This record gives sequence, C-alpha cells and structure tokens, in this order.
Amino acid sequence: QVQLVESGGGLVQPGGSLGLSCAASGAILSIYVMAWYRQAPGKQRELVATITSDGSTDYADSMEGRFTISRDNAKNMVYLQMSNMKPEDTAVYYCNAPGTMAPIWDWGQGTQVTVSS
Repeated sequence: QVQLVESGGGLVQPGGSLGLSCAASGAILSIYVMAWYRQAPGKQRELVATITSDGSTDYADSMEGRFTISRDNAKNMVYLQMSNMKPEDTAVYYCNAPGTMAPIWDWGQGTQVTVSS
C-alpha cells in the first residue's frame, strides 16, 4: 500500500515563507499528476495546486501567485513553497495524486501549517 508523508509544516508569521515536502513509499510519483490540498478547521479539504509529470502547474485562485509546487523525480518528492503567507493559509496540508474522480491513495497525516503573529 502507498503511504504518503507530508513534512515541513510549522508556525510562521504573516508575510513569512514556508516549504513543505511530500514523500511516498510504494509508488513512483513521477508518473502521476500530484497535488497539494489543505483543510482548514471546520472546512472541507480543498485543492491548492497540481503538477503534471512533466512539470506543468496549476494553482487555486486563492493562492494569488504566492505558492509554488514543484517536484524532484530523482528523489521521488513533491514540494510546496509558500511565501507571503496569510492567516487564512492556516490548515493541515496534504499531498496526493488527484486521480480522475477522487484521489488515488489514502490520505497521509498531513502537516500542520499555522500562520500567526
């Protein structure tokens, strides 16, 4: 079974930057479209960004050009670099392969990102 492990979360001040990492065991991520999602308290999980196998990216409108998704196929890793962070970015961040109708794999634990002064 595929296990997804997100890391890099923590406490950051508004306007600050933070980088997240996604690692997987049991799957070669390079052949999949990968995505970052986030879930804020009391809200549904939402799609943040996607990246294709060849590196094409898409972002949710709410990211406002502040987030960058990337991948390193040699390391079997996917990353999310966040800058100019806002309190509304506070959420648990998850990675997964979006699939066609639903994410392909079970969700990992996610990594908590808290933006606060």
